[in-house]
Amino acid sequence: MTELKTLMLFLFTALAEILGCYLPYLWLREGKSIWLLFPAAICLALFAWLLSLHPTASGRVYAAYGGVYIFAAIFWLWLVDGIRPTFWDLLGASVAITGMCIIMFAPRHT
Repeated sequence: MTELKTLMLFLFTALAEILGCYLPYLWLREGKSIWLLFPAAICLALFAWLLSLHPTASGRVYAAYGGVYIFAAIFWLWLVDGIRPTFWDLLGASVAITGMCIIMFAPRHT
């Protein structure tokens, strides 16, 4: 799997997870419809399925995915919550993405 495909798959995975958690948040904290739990469940199932598409060991995928999730959550903070990330938010997200790249794209000798 190419690096770009891997990154895009991780980004779609993060979006599915964030939506799967954000929709119940809207119901619980914002008083929105309980019907939001249905698309939330679909998003969380999609999240789990997307993680299974990577052709490497699950532990490596889960560890690397955490870095992408951090990046996506900071982007969500900006786009959805309307809060501009601080320098420290962006630095932390950059460190997380760097960690993901090291874990996923380092040369392996098997």
